[in-house]
Amino acid sequence: MSKVATRFAPSPTGALHIGGVRTALFNWLFSKNQKGTFHLRIEDTDKERSKDEHKIQIIKSLKWLGIEHDGEEYIQSTKINDHIDVVNELLKNGKAYKCYCSTKEIEEQKKRARQKKLPYIYNRKWRDIPESEAPKDIKPVIRFKSKIEGSSILKDLVQGDVEINNNTIEDFIILRNDGTPTYNLSATVDDHQMNMTHIIRGDDHKINTFKQIQIYLAMNWDLPKFAHIPLIHTIEGKKLSKRDNASTLDDYSKIGIMPDALRNYLLRLGWSFEDKEIFTLKESIENFNLEGIGKSPSKLDMSRILSMNEYYIKNIEENELYQHLVEYCEIYKEKIYPVKGVKIKPSLSFLKNKAKTLEDIYNNAKYIILDEVKFEVEDFKLVDEKAKNIIKEFNNNLSSIENLNKESLEPVVNKLIKKYETNFKGVGQPLRVALTGSKFGPGLYDIVISLGKEEVKKRLESKILT
Repeated sequence: MSKVATRFAPSPTGALHIGGVRTALFNWLFSKNQKGTFHLRIEDTDKERSKDEHKIQIIKSLKWLGIEHDGEEYIQSTKINDHIDVVNELLKNGKAYKCYCSTKEIEEQKKRARQKKLPYIYNRKWRDIPESEAPKDIKPVIRFKSKIEGSSILKDLVQGDVEINNNTIEDFIILRNDGTPTYNLSATVDDHQMNMTHIIRGDDHKINTFKQIQIYLAMNWDLPKFAHIPLIHTIEGKKLSKRDNASTLDDYSKIGIMPDALRNYLLRLGWSFEDKEIFTLKESIENFNLEGIGKSPSKLDMSRILSMNEYYIKNIEENELYQHLVEYCEIYKEKIYPVKGVKIKPSLSFLKNKAKTLEDIYNNAKYIILDEVKFEVEDFKLVDEKAKNIIKEFNNNLSSIENLNKESLEPVVNKLIKKYETNFKGVGQPLRVALTGSKFGPGLYDIVISLGKEEVKKRLESKILT
């Protein structure tokens, strides 16, 4: 058998959808597991809606997730002549025919089907009418001569054997009357020319597969193997669409979901291996198989994605986490300069505490990243006269501390608690507001140690004690 080859074939008409990402991932993992190749085909024949920026975004998104295709991208629009050649061959061999039905006639047929509450199937009017009877003033479409008798069985690698009555597949159009080929024709020719051995895609393509198999057989081409993956649904059980929130890869990267966490989540969305939950990239490739794909739709669960991301935040090496944070901030927030990095890096152990996303870490670290403390109006009300006195004394005591650590700061805070007859919150909260602008965030000692004595004094003196 020839070397395994799979493909992912998106249309560059918008951002990459999460369902498409999972399809790409499964194709890529299957190829890598089988020591085969994975290809990217850009189906850009919809000239009005296809944009280069979408193509760039698709490639970038896949790369962000760790999915890189072999060889050059295959651009469908450059192969149109090959597609038309196949149409002409099918016409010549009597496997296709010219259909001269007007738009009005087709609309009438559709209307009658609706009235009878039946699915519309073209009535095959021109299937056997000789060319000599064709009207001269109508540009025909070309239809494929589908099988009418018997049934066809698709030996699906995920769904098992799927049988369909051949008379339910209409004589579908393979060339429009403007001379452009349709999806089913182009996809089949491309898959054949690219020597694809396995077509792995969403199970909404099942009916297309039956049509495409007929083209393969009519052309005497070797059939690839087919696998149809159940679709992804929303948590409410509806089919996930591009209009849903969190439906594109950008929706995840901009809130700070890390690529490894999202890839791990998508791998487990509809696929399982023993009772394993967490997979390194190497383990994903080693263990992936089509047998592990379930037959039912999977539900996209944001809380599960967040908990997977939290696991990665807690468990990856902190230098790597810092790199992710730097890249995330550069794209979506503000650049972290090395002078700030020196303070953030050693503070990650507490900045990542309870963080589910890189955005959470950014919010925890904002007091270090931003030079200017932005005060929450309500929180600033906590800094009353008593609080100002506490802050002033804390600032004075700070001057005599040589090494800032919890052990050296605790006695200072305890002394203030006793003197002002308050509790830790009574001292810690005004100080936290003064240093970060908010009463929420990391612990007081962590804030003071991470900023350093000089920066703490500067902040207390510039805003609060002037």
